[in-house]
Amino acid sequence: MITKSARETAAFARAYAATLRPGDVLLLHGEMGAGKTVFVKGLAEGLGIEEEITSPTYAYMNDYGGKLYHFDCYRLAGGEQAEALGLTDYFDAGGICVLEWPENIADVLPSGCKEISLRKVSETEREIVCR
Repeated sequence: MITKSARETAAFARAYAATLRPGDVLLLHGEMGAGKTVFVKGLAEGLGIEEEITSPTYAYMNDYGGKLYHFDCYRLAGGEQAEALGLTDYFDAGGICVLEWPENIADVLPSGCKEISLRKVSETEREIVCR
């Protein structure tokens, strides 16, 4: 799927939200600026979350009412650090977990994760691949 704007990326994510169930873990792949946070904003809208969605870069994880847990694993050195911070506890908390930079904690990810890759095609266009 190629989206032509941030609005289209968010719209795709809103629709994708209907495929998710409590307890799902979604891994978001993509370089900086690929649109991962835009995707999560659209996903949250699709889940009926009205709070402002912000990147959890310095907090590691933002909790949106136990319905959505948004992780940013960019600064984590591995799964052991994620476990020490208690982040892996949220995988079984009943909400939907969305992880940016999941490759940094690959050794502690649960099985059966869904995956989305976002690739910047141009300033406004993004390629979205679901696995």
